[in-house]
Amino acid sequence: MARSPSYNRDAALDTALDLFWKKGYHATSLKDLEAALAMKPGSIYAAFTSKEALYLAALERYFTRNRAALQTLFSEADAPLKALADHLRATAQSRRPTAPSQACMLVKTILSATADDSALAQAAQGYMSEMSGVFAAAFDRARDLGALPREADTARLARRYQANLTALRIEAESGTDPQALADLAEDMARDIEALAQPA
Repeated sequence: MARSPSYNRDAALDTALDLFWKKGYHATSLKDLEAALAMKPGSIYAAFTSKEALYLAALERYFTRNRAALQTLFSEADAPLKALADHLRATAQSRRPTAPSQACMLVKTILSATADDSALAQAAQGYMSEMSGVFAAAFDRARDLGALPREADTARLARRYQANLTALRIEAESGTDPQALADLAEDMARDIEALAQPA
């Protein structure tokens, strides 16, 4: 009879996600993972194959959670442009005090990846593209509801929105004054709201 694993995979992935998000792939050592997961090296490799595979699993977990939350937020909004604008404001105001990092894990992965980390960079870039698709869908919905002109380039708007969101998170990570961060987010949010056509 097969013996069930002595670890909780979901809990282990959550712990690894927080550690990788905080320290990054290269700065996280096997010793760090052993201590955080309370697992021996052999158990870690038996469960996740390699450090890279564990990172990729944690990165996927980060992405799927964020995508699901944003899809729900934007798809249920009566006014998608307002929802997009308010998300920028919330990003600056929350400062996510319990988060391992204020910066996006996908962006941190792309920026820190070396030539030997092509699998990590490609995965993160793919997830970023999918997130841009979530934003584009919100702009599509705004267009369908008449808040944007029919000729609006929603893919381009989504890329700009994603760039603004990334910039806000980097500013937060770098310790920008909370009021200055809120002001920056407000400017970005008003730009989104200004896209709306008169009813």
